[in-house]
This record gives sequence, structure tokens and C-alpha cells, in this order.
Amino acid sequence: MTLTPRRLATAILFVGLFAMATRVAVDSDTFWHLRAGTWMLDNRRLLNFDAFSHTRLNQPWANHSWLSEIPMAVLYRAFGWGGLNAATAIIVWLAFLFVYLSGEGGSYLRAFVVVLAAAVSGVYWAARPHIVSLLLTAVFNYILILYRYRGINRLWILPPLMIVWVNLHGGFAIGFVLLAITFVGYAFAFAVGGFRSGDASRGMLWVGGMGLACAAAVAVNPYGIQMLWYPFRTVSIGALQNYIQEWQSPNFHAREAQAFIVMWLITFGAAGLGRRRLDTTDFLLFAVFSVLALLAGRNIAAFAVVCAPVLMRHADSVIAELGERWPQMKLRDSASPTSVMQTLNWALLILVAAASAVKIAMPLNPDTTKSAIALTAPMGAAEYLKTHPPPGAMFNSYNFGGYLVWALYPDVPVFVDGRTDLYDDDFLNEYLNAYTAGPDWEKTLEKYNIGVVLVEAKAPIARALLAKPDWAVRYRDALSVVIVKMMSDD
Repeated sequence: MTLTPRRLATAILFVGLFAMATRVAVDSDTFWHLRAGTWMLDNRRLLNFDAFSHTRLNQPWANHSWLSEIPMAVLYRAFGWGGLNAATAIIVWLAFLFVYLSGEGGSYLRAFVVVLAAAVSGVYWAARPHIVSLLLTAVFNYILILYRYRGINRLWILPPLMIVWVNLHGGFAIGFVLLAITFVGYAFAFAVGGFRSGDASRGMLWVGGMGLACAAAVAVNPYGIQMLWYPFRTVSIGALQNYIQEWQSPNFHAREAQAFIVMWLITFGAAGLGRRRLDTTDFLLFAVFSVLALLAGRNIAAFAVVCAPVLMRHADSVIAELGERWPQMKLRDSASPTSVMQTLNWALLILVAAASAVKIAMPLNPDTTKSAIALTAPMGAAEYLKTHPPPGAMFNSYNFGGYLVWALYPDVPVFVDGRTDLYDDDFLNEYLNAYTAGPDWEKTLEKYNIGVVLVEAKAPIARALLAKPDWAVRYRDALSVVIVKMMSDD
């Protein structure tokens, strides 16, 4: 095969992208998802109630990610942490393959935009079910782009895809956002063009019909049609926006948020400078996903995937116009690269592949992941509690909850963890008041018969308990502290 510079750029893009995506992908929520999947494998039934906490024990739980959690558990049992890291990388790689295929323009432009979008979304690449939503967002968008711009009708794939999505993750709502925006775009075109707008009327019928079919498809899950309202229930939990970072507006002093600003500005500029008209659908995609990203940082990844093709379309128009004004600036491939150039291209590709292989190998080593986990999870404190059963129920940090579900089940149930849909606003506010040693915080410990507290070493509740004569530190490290209530015979 002739390895032209454009082919070389594309090859380097996808080799480098896989290397970029292969990382320690475990975060605090990975653990409780993994424990839920393990529970379902062991018990051979759906986990639709709380089995892991003492504050919500046996209460109904709409476990919308069950179809993701079971494969997670299978992968972990077969390949350990490296298997989860590799699976996450493959899903990310596939997502950006669809982003690349959704775009327009030359390979250099598309490679640049894909790298930019990957940099914007990279902080959210974790071994959690939401990474599957990133892939399915890219696939949904690609199918709609095929219909809108290339005259290829694969819309019939969307309803069966929605059946899969609704059982994988609650992010299926993004599919409806994409369908609604596309429908409004066709409706606006029809309103402007009237009955002469045959393409617009057909688009309205097809996209509207598939939207209704997808709504019906949502019912094909263990919880039925009520899953349609699940995303609204989740985002209505005020404690999410108030206290949990990924549900808050982005911090624009953070590096990942700055990458989002760069992509936003480039997209805005390309849409405004190019002679290609910004149609209603592209405008709404950019506007709606910008708002979603500004409301909650976790939506930045969806913005990157959805708006990358918008950027490609309009940047391609700008580049074409510049090429007409200054033809000497056009990038041209040699039809038949010289043998020396071919050799150099292959040497460069092999060098990049070798460097990528070294980078990929590191996260596949289980020791690498264990070392990374030790930086954020209370491994030592959990080991202490395994050998020193607590005298009462446990109060734990929200950030530690997921790991403690993984490490201590079934012996020590948690107080709270990342399953925010299980814990309502009142409970989460009660937890946060106790954690911050707010008014009457001790009443929460009494209410739940708390005998041990496992929180960050510098947590406000830890400082408050140290001032109490009936509480004593039993374990401490740089990350966490275990404080136990003294019994009368201690």
C-alpha cells in the first residue's frame, strides 16, 4: 500500500488515539458498578434493590446500567483491571471513529478536530457505563448525519439501538435530544419552504416516526416505560448540582475546561467566518449541547462528540475559501511518493506504533492500576475494618462509598455511595450536614447507630470527632482516617 502523507496522518491519528485512550480508567463509581455486576453474576438475577448500604437496605433501586455492569464483572474476572482499562479504550476509540466518519473535509482537518474533541472529553473517559453512552451518542449522531447530508437512510437502526442503550445507561436521553433537534431542523425547513419542501416533509416524517419508535423502545427494560422519566428524576436531585463536581458547571480555571473553551471558540468562529450557512440543526446542536455542557461538566464529553462534526463541516468551508484566495496554501499529496518518502513514512508510523505500544502496556499491568487506586481509595482503612469489625454501623465519605461497596461487601454496609438515584435530596443533605459537622450533626450519627466513621483525614467531621472523648482514632494514613465510638468496656 502506498503510504501517502494523508494516509500516514490518519494511521497516526487512530494509533495515537488508542494509546491516548488506554489509561487507568478506574474511578470512584467504577467499584460499585463492578460490585453490582458481580452480585448479578453470583446470584443469577437482576439487582433491582439496594444490597450494599444500611441506610437504604432492600429498598427498590432502578439499576438502569445492569447490562453494562454484568460485562464489566465478566471482564474483571477474566482479565482483571487491565481488561477494564482495555475495554474502555476500545469503546473510546470506536466513539471517535464514528466522529471521524461523521465529519467532512480532508484527513488533516478531521484528524485535528478528532484530537481536539478527544482532548476535550478525555477527563471523562472512565470504566463506567457512561462511557458506553459516549459511543452510542456518536453512533446516533452518525446515523442522523448519514440521513441529513448523504441521503443514506439507516434511521431504522435507531429504535433497536435505543433498546440496547436504555439497558446500558441512563444517558439514553441524549438520543432523544439528537432526534428532537433534527426534527426541529426539518420542521423549520418545512415552515420556510412550505409544501415545496419535499425533503423536509420526508425528514419530519422519518425522524418523527423514529423518535416515537424510540420512545416505545425505551419500555423494553426491566422497569418498563417509567424509564422515560428516569433522566428527569436524576437531574432534579439538587444535591447533585450543589456538591458533586461532575454535575456542576465547569471550572474554567481547570485545564480540561480550557480545552472545551478552545473547541467552543473555534466552532463558533468557523460557523461565523465560513460561507457555508449555519442551518437550523447545526445551530441547535451547537447551542443545546453548549448549554448542557455549561450546566454540568459531565456533558462536555457529549458536546465534544456531537459538535466535532459541526466544526468539521464549517471549518472545511473556511479552508476551501482560503484555498481559493491563496491557492499556494493548499496541502497537496504526491500521487506517487518517492521511495525515500515512502520509507520515511513507514519508519515514522512504526516509531509511533512502538511508542504507543509501550504506553498501552502500562495500564494493562494490574500493578499500575492498583497503585493508582491507592492514591484515591481508602485501601488501608478498608483492610483495617476487615480485620476489626466495627461496633456499629458505618458513616463514610461519599467519595469513598463506591470503593467501600467493592471492598467491604457484605460484611460492612456503607452509609452512602455514588448511586445518587437511590438516595434522595433530603438524605444527601442530611449526609452533607453531618460530613461538614453542621448544625446538630451528631443527631445523624445517633439516628443511624453509627459506631465507626471512615472519611478523608481532613474531613470536617473527623476534626469534630477528635474533640469528643468518646471517639478514638483506630487507623490513619495520608488519605483516610477510621474513628471508632468507644464502648463502655474500652
